[in-house]
Amino acid sequence: MKKMLVIDGNSILNRAFYGIRLLTNKNGLYTNAIYGMITMISKHMENLNPDYCAIAFDLKAPTFRHKMYDGYKANRKGMPDELAVQLPYAKECMDAMGLHVISKEGYEADDLLGTLSNIAAKENVHAYVLTGDRDSLQLIQENISVLLAKTKETVVFDRKVFFENYNVYPEQFIDVKALMGDSSDNIPGVAGIGEKTALKLISEFGSLDNMYSKIDSSSLSTSVKQKLISGKEMAYLSQKLATIDKYVPIDNTLDSFSYTGYDASKLYKLFTELEFSALIKKLELDNVNTIKMTLQDNENTVRSTKITFDLFIENCKEKNIALFHENDLISLASGNVYCEFDDKNTSFIDTIAKNFNILCFDYKNIVKYFNKIGTDVPKCDFDCMLAAYVLNSNRSSYSFDEVCLRYVEQTISENDNKAYILLKLSEKLRDLIEKEDQTKLLYDIEIPLASVLAEMEENGFKIDVEGIKKYGEELASCLSLLEERIYGYALCEFNINSPKQLGEILFESLKLPIIKKTKTGYSTDADVLQKLIPYHPIIQDILDYRQIAKLKSTYADALAKAADGEGRIHSIFNQTGTATGRLSSSEPNLQNIPVRTELGRNFRKFFIPKNENYVLIDADYSQIELRLLAHIANDETMKNAFTSGDDIHTATAAKVFDVAPENVTIELRKKAKAVNFGILYGIGEYSLSEDIGISKAQAKKYIESYLAGFPEVSAYLDNIKITAKDNGYVTTLFGRKRYIPELSSSNKNIQHFGERVAMNSPIQGTAADIIKIAMINVNKELKNHNYDARLILQVHDELLIESNINCSDEVMELLITCMENAVKLSVPLNVEAKKGATWFETK
Repeated sequence: MKKMLVIDGNSILNRAFYGIRLLTNKNGLYTNAIYGMITMISKHMENLNPDYCAIAFDLKAPTFRHKMYDGYKANRKGMPDELAVQLPYAKECMDAMGLHVISKEGYEADDLLGTLSNIAAKENVHAYVLTGDRDSLQLIQENISVLLAKTKETVVFDRKVFFENYNVYPEQFIDVKALMGDSSDNIPGVAGIGEKTALKLISEFGSLDNMYSKIDSSSLSTSVKQKLISGKEMAYLSQKLATIDKYVPIDNTLDSFSYTGYDASKLYKLFTELEFSALIKKLELDNVNTIKMTLQDNENTVRSTKITFDLFIENCKEKNIALFHENDLISLASGNVYCEFDDKNTSFIDTIAKNFNILCFDYKNIVKYFNKIGTDVPKCDFDCMLAAYVLNSNRSSYSFDEVCLRYVEQTISENDNKAYILLKLSEKLRDLIEKEDQTKLLYDIEIPLASVLAEMEENGFKIDVEGIKKYGEELASCLSLLEERIYGYALCEFNINSPKQLGEILFESLKLPIIKKTKTGYSTDADVLQKLIPYHPIIQDILDYRQIAKLKSTYADALAKAADGEGRIHSIFNQTGTATGRLSSSEPNLQNIPVRTELGRNFRKFFIPKNENYVLIDADYSQIELRLLAHIANDETMKNAFTSGDDIHTATAAKVFDVAPENVTIELRKKAKAVNFGILYGIGEYSLSEDIGISKAQAKKYIESYLAGFPEVSAYLDNIKITAKDNGYVTTLFGRKRYIPELSSSNKNIQHFGERVAMNSPIQGTAADIIKIAMINVNKELKNHNYDARLILQVHDELLIESNINCSDEVMELLITCMENAVKLSVPLNVEAKKGATWFETK
């Protein structure tokens, strides 16, 4: 049986817009909704392999429903500007993908969905309606299914599934809507009749007409009867408004919606402009030779020539050459010539290391490669990946393809010489780095740091593998005991990890109060369970079960598997993983070893030095972000607290609660600490009240008292929001920029998020820059003094060194000195350091 896919364009675009964070291309055009829409629709195209395709969009013109009822959709806000600018591009992309774009003045997209699916069904073609709007469920027939897009999945609705969910049939859904109304479309319905009652009434009577014909003799309560009788006129009006027109006058026949595939040339051009490199790769658009873009130089196409390595070296007049390493192949380029050779040929590689500086992509991995083969590492003249990151840290990917598409508008095929393309890419990026005044950040911090990170990844961190496995077994025993207790309370066995089954046990079997419901059933998230703790002992056991299960799977099991033959874990330190400039860790993530609970902290007992002749040294910046706030805001009161050695949280408590420092209690200090760190992240009164268990009014008073007590901090927070909005970005003390497109959003919630980012990013980003400088200096000094010691881990404000015991005192002093003197501020940078036989002991 042939198939037709009919898509609700506005619904899917809207869902994609709110489901994906704001993205922009280099020209500032928002692209998140387009990207999400294409991804979602492509998936359904692949799954269905339809014979016919159409996508319907609304027009701004009034429809017959607006003429029928003035209030129809009267409460609808206009499309956000960030979404509106994407609509024309979305339609272009749909057309290029081979979908027939259709709109009709006087009708809504829903009516076109109904008409097209009806035409298909009559032609014995199965129609699939893709939408995020439940209104289309009324269209379901034997040959019409609805693909209802939800937050986490798309549910396929046929007649059977619909009845199982609503206990009425699809054609009856219109009458349900007539009674319950629809607030989003401002369809009035019957006052006082909600969805649950409406479904029950139509299930019982079969239809709106039958219900009203039998209402007097029915057993309905007096209250419900009165509501229905009073609202009869509105019920029938709502029925008309809710009914999708399946007979819109359109000239097209079914054959005119035949799907013949996408237009590769158009899609490539659009995706290049929108910077959708992943989609270009996925659809193999970069292999279409007729549309392949070429790099231009002085209006003339530059052609590169492949020569032998010896000839390349003989004719190379430049000290700096492009080097690209991938898939056991080294490629080099200089001027208009390039060469390629197997990366196992170390004689070639020695020549490069001794005679050239390189411009590359991802210097860290180049360093690891040269270290692995035991030869000198060539000096880095320029790193295109790090340059792209420094220019805009908001990107989700810094792959070679992504960066090339963004800056030289070229996608890369297997036949391209990447070193040659890298040469041209570096020219563009170098100009931009200088123009944006990012030279010192790139050359003094990021490129030197890449070498340090390469060594840290190679060094790894040793763990007690057997100890972790044994601890995992202890956690498994705890889980078994908790399971038995939970099943005892529930009086049956069930899947504790299933939110659906857990919800049924808690709220149906045990009759606990329902805190929150979702579209899929009862919510059993952590916030809900925390509120249920006083009602039943099963709740604490469930929370403990979840925590221990995560510790076992994420840490005990995963860490033991990640260790190499020597018991060392080699985490990857991602230099381009965050918008703030912080490093991230993966495979496994060693920055996320839990510390808040005793069971979590115990994992640090299994992180150890290489043998008994070595020791771990841990150094941590003390309150670096608050110190940076004091310096950047130039707040004298806060600066004085740090320079005099006073406890900042006690000083804050004295200001906020108007008491003498000696009268600050432990509880007041705890609250002041929450306010101190909350202010850094733009905390609001609601969040603060939740964090420290006080009323919103009290939280508001605390925040106001804080800002009054530290006026320069208050002025800084106000000014940074204004500056960020004016510039579109904020900067660290070292010039690192973070662009914040959310500030230009018309959506207030998104704007407020952008303001919080603007307040925190200069502080957090500067802290990240400082510890990067410290890492570079520590690594350099360890080598200068020829100490038997090495950096093995960075966890945000914390550095760990594995050192021979004989030199550990000197190494610890060196570590403290390098960290405290990484930068000179108006307040001291204090560092706390400790040695230990395990990571646990150092803390």
